[in-house]
Amino acid sequence: MDTSKTNRIISLDMMRGFSIFGIFLVNMLSFHSPMLYLNPATWWGSPLDKGSYALIDIFAQGSFYPLFSLLFGYGLVLLYERTVGRGNAFAPIAFRRLGVLLVFGMVHAFFIWHGDILINYAVFGFLFLLFIRGSGVGMTITGGLMWFIPQLIFCFLLIITALFMPELESSIYQVEMAKYSIEVYQGGSLAEIFSQRWNDWYMVNNFGNGIIMLFSIFPFFLIGGGAAKLRWMERVAELRRPLMISFFLFFLLGLFLKLCPYIFQGGLAFEYIQDSLGGPLLAVSYAIVIALAADTIRGRKLLSFLAPVGQMSLSNYLLQSVISTTIFYSYGFGLYNQISVFSGSLLVCVIFALQVIFSSYWMKTHQFGPMEWVWRSATYKKWQRWKK
Repeated sequence: MDTSKTNRIISLDMMRGFSIFGIFLVNMLSFHSPMLYLNPATWWGSPLDKGSYALIDIFAQGSFYPLFSLLFGYGLVLLYERTVGRGNAFAPIAFRRLGVLLVFGMVHAFFIWHGDILINYAVFGFLFLLFIRGSGVGMTITGGLMWFIPQLIFCFLLIITALFMPELESSIYQVEMAKYSIEVYQGGSLAEIFSQRWNDWYMVNNFGNGIIMLFSIFPFFLIGGGAAKLRWMERVAELRRPLMISFFLFFLLGLFLKLCPYIFQGGLAFEYIQDSLGGPLLAVSYAIVIALAADTIRGRKLLSFLAPVGQMSLSNYLLQSVISTTIFYSYGFGLYNQISVFSGSLLVCVIFALQVIFSSYWMKTHQFGPMEWVWRSATYKKWQRWKK
């Protein structure tokens, strides 16, 4: 395998590992607290918790799902090119791969944790198949326009709403629902938790929010797929200077947009701008800086601990949910709403450190993570070789 392809694989694994940490950091807020219903500005009172939440809000919220979406699109294009290159039909393999992911997501969402993203990725993945034969430039431009134009429209509508119907801004926070969630997850029966989990999932994944997610997640499948066709990962050394410039532009602009609610004292419009525009720009800057680092010997050594986690990204993502819901829900330790943002963030670091250790150990002797092995075996309808 040539050096450029080796660096591409390492970069992708590191990005996936980094994404798994960032996703966990954001998800932890919903694992231990009723984030769907509360106002984070008033729910936590201590300066330490407010500061911890602000750091997560600025640097993680709205950035890591777009980053993983870029990687998902990139990976699907690589699978397409590899499959077609071997003379095999791509459609059956793609449909099985996405179908199995959909099943994983449904089990995860309805029986483990309501904040699942795998269902969305599977559904949008089927839609992505309609575009997968396009050119790299075409996919990138289409994805960029499909993201940017709807976000501007949504932001404009929210600004109009804030000006003419300001009472709607406070109505999104439902204190009674937050209290009921605490009661159910902290001490409810399995049946009550299942019902609440379904309600929480549907609140996020209803038709209206589905339209917003379509234009917030799917465009990055296209941009990631376009990047794969343009061989950006293999051309990092060649593109180092423009990538460096792009990193600073995306990072600084993204950071400014992420700071908007703090600079302009909140409001739904600024919060939407923060996540829908600022978050993805930071996501792209994160991808660029990891790609640049992975192209150097020192950078690969510094970030090497992320690669095994990324190779087992599906297993680690699902394991985070299993561990966290066991800690916080009534069928486990019942600590829901019992820890602070700061304590939850420390818990993320501890669990992730253990995942780094376990993933490194596992990948020394195995070709795939446990769930990756099941996923791959189902995709190809053949039990894959387990050990190295």
